[in-house]
Amino acid sequence: MSEAASLGLAVAFAAGLLSFLSPCVLPLVPSYIGFLTGLSLEEMSTRRRVAFTHALAFVAGFSLVFLLLGASATVLGRSLNYHRVWLERIGGVLIILFGLVCLEVIRIPALLAERRVHLQNKPVGYLGSIVVGMAFAAGWTPCIGPILGGIFTLASATDTVGRGTALLGAYSAGLAIPFLLAAWAVDRFLGWFQRFRRYLPWVMRASGVLLVVVGLLLVSGEFTRLASWLQAITPAGLLNRL
Repeated sequence: MSEAASLGLAVAFAAGLLSFLSPCVLPLVPSYIGFLTGLSLEEMSTRRRVAFTHALAFVAGFSLVFLLLGASATVLGRSLNYHRVWLERIGGVLIILFGLVCLEVIRIPALLAERRVHLQNKPVGYLGSIVVGMAFAAGWTPCIGPILGGIFTLASATDTVGRGTALLGAYSAGLAIPFLLAAWAVDRFLGWFQRFRRYLPWVMRASGVLLVVVGLLLVSGEFTRLASWLQAITPAGLLNRL
């Protein structure tokens, strides 16, 4: 795997983690788990396996949608391969705009509008949890929309379908892993959330800064150079110099 691809995966995973920590997702995690399982908070604490399995099905649902988005973005990018340099620059500008939205410097109503599908009654069983996960991914919430849009744009600048899919897979992992941990130990999650909630506004600012930096690197053509430099200072890279 190239240095740029490795850096892209790290950025996508960090973006997924920031999406989980965003004010539109983190406070609702217990409600999501309760909706998926039909259990109360006390019941979820004693029936961890049930909560975790439903959460796993939910994660599979939104991951499937995100992976398809990554593949479709790369196919679109490859169709414009002749103009790849300009595609990366335009994509960088878009990612900067997404970052500025997270920082609340500008407002884009299309990104801030609520589009998530609301299911009043969850379909029965684990298949229903998968459907709910797909519904969650089908629309962008005001918080994760700009972040997901940035990773989607980054995927469109990749040169293979596999890399674009991997980017959205890394994003899904960053969003999924803490969700699964919360489902397994929802009681501990609630205690941690009470201490962390004061930092929620800073999560969106960190997301915005991450997107702006990535966008600037793409526009300037320095993304690959930075990835090569980071690879050179890893233990493996230093060892190769000896």
